[in-house]
Amino acid sequence: MLCEKIEQAGATTFRDDRDINGGDDIPERLRAEIKRSKELVVLLTPESYDRPWVLIEVGAAWGGRKNFRIVAILCHVTVEKIPDMLKSKKAFSLNDVGDYLEELAQRVRGRHG
Repeated sequence: MLCEKIEQAGATTFRDDRDINGGDDIPERLRAEIKRSKELVVLLTPESYDRPWVLIEVGAAWGGRKNFRIVAILCHVTVEKIPDMLKSKKAFSLNDVGDYLEELAQRVRGRHG
């Protein structure tokens, strides 16, 4: 549902469970998608906030790229549970995701308009 809302705001999305095919090299595909992206949205849930793959993806996006935006969306996760590399970033609660989507739509329009 979050990907659909992001796409309605005018951005293109990539989701590993939907966009990686059988036989694809998962780490290589993730690296390639992060490299071509301008923004990473991380949905942090009680099940995901400390999972190694989430931290690896955030680290890959964070590592040395200027003008790359990483946005955490918190779903039943308190600010204290946010991984250290995201603590300096403004996060949105899932209830306030509309605010993020408005900001995103403005960025997309700025790129294309």
